Amino acid sequence: MTPQSLMLNFLGLYVFGRDIAVYSGSVIDVFARVDVSEEAVRSTLARMTTRGLLTKHRNGRKVYFGLTPRASDVLQDGERRIWQTGALNNDWDGTWTLIGFSLPESRRSERHDLRSQLLWAGFGPVQNGLWIAPGSREVAGMIEDLGLTQHVTVFTAQHAKPTEAADLAHRAFDTAAIAARYQDFLARWGGPAPLKALPDDLARQLVLHSDWLELVRQDPHLPAELLDAGWPAIEAEQLFQSLARQYAETATPLADATIESITIA
Repeated sequence: MTPQSLMLNFLGLYVFGRDIAVYSGSVIDVFARVDVSEEAVRSTLARMTTRGLLTKHRNGRKVYFGLTPRASDVLQDGERRIWQTGALNNDWDGTWTLIGFSLPESRRSERHDLRSQLLWAGFGPVQNGLWIAPGSREVAGMIEDLGLTQHVTVFTAQHAKPTEAADLAHRAFDTAAIAARYQDFLARWGGPAPLKALPDDLARQLVLHSDWLELVRQDPHLPAELLDAGWPAIEAEQLFQSLARQYAETATPLADATIESITIA
């Protein structure tokens, strides 16, 4: 995990939805629990401020950081993926969103950016220049932001014989790798006392949420009917939710004692 991914989860847990800014020294204290240095924390806060994700506030000699609307949008998306989308797609209507594109070698950088955004949005490549995702996906804003409206074609469709839906899913997405990531999560967090080396449940809560959000953001949310029996995401999600509830109780007093904040308008 990078310091920025940990920072986003920290902000999601203890700043998002509240009109507050947190003292940088408090953040340093929390991150020391997960072996992130003061230098790395300060660098991450500065970089996120420069990128328009954080606002800086001074109160005496202390510096506090709050969220920008852009950061709130990012955190709201993370919250939706964690608590609303779920690990299984049980509502698939049989349609696919298809994106076709063709960019010359001279626009390699833009092609790379598009592919990265498609992966982030849950698409997988069927063949060169054709990517798919199950269901209806809103991608107009993403394509416009990349400036590629004239080079991309978007449509929804249903597969037809001889193409099978399960074959499409396995061709476009590395389902074995997705399953392996869930199995790794189960192995890491499934014991009677997970991550004993960490000092307390505030540290474990931060790492748990960071691990899970990274996992679900890499999951294209494929329809359950196209996946193998015993898909490990089901058990992994149950484990995450159980631990998240546990740590919400045990970590909150630690956070209250550690995190200093001020109210902002």
